[in-house]
Amino acid sequence: MRAVVLLSGGLDSATVLAMARAGGRDCYALSLRYGQRHDAELHAAARIAATLGATRHEIIEIDLSRFGGSALTDASIAVPETPSAPGVIPLTYVPARNTIMLSIALGWAEVLDAEEIHFGANAIDYSGYPDCRPEYVAAFQQMAALATRAGVEGRPVRVCTPIIGMTKAEIIREGVRLGLDYALCVSCYQADDQGRGCGRCDACRIRRQGFAAAGVADPTRYQPG
Repeated sequence: MRAVVLLSGGLDSATVLAMARAGGRDCYALSLRYGQRHDAELHAAARIAATLGATRHEIIEIDLSRFGGSALTDASIAVPETPSAPGVIPLTYVPARNTIMLSIALGWAEVLDAEEIHFGANAIDYSGYPDCRPEYVAAFQQMAALATRAGVEGRPVRVCTPIIGMTKAEIIREGVRLGLDYALCVSCYQADDQGRGCGRCDACRIRRQGFAAAGVADPTRYQPG
């Protein structure tokens, strides 16, 4: 069974790829250089794809920094280092990013005649992004069935979100069970050129808390100071 796996280079997407490989999928990893602040996570994605045995890894260029509107794509917006208030979508939300990524994954899946797209959305320990909710995934699945030849022919590509209801600790434990080396991953919003985390942004905070809750040593390399 072929599957396109969205692979950012972070902890969640690496775990999803490990789960897909463990489930016997022939995995085609897809990453996007979308104008994010650093390339460290893309270098991590390449390492993860090679280590976990992806059949092919593609990095697609699409420059969302031309629009800005997010702390991850606009250098004039500082990356927040404190959690957003409940119900407030944080400045690190990239408008429509997951829809763009899933749409590209859907196109590749049709070309490959792949049956599944695997996507590391998480609705428990996440940062309040609207495109990580189960209802969003269900809506995209419905759209995919309507908008593609595969869907019209009665074999729509399935959008699989295996970690959507898991806590960060549960995700980490599952990755450890599968032998995933989390030192390969980069999750920080403002990692340096060496891939070291800042230790202050939301992504670093959630990751660090996840390792603590899982009772697993955190292999993340952090910047000094």
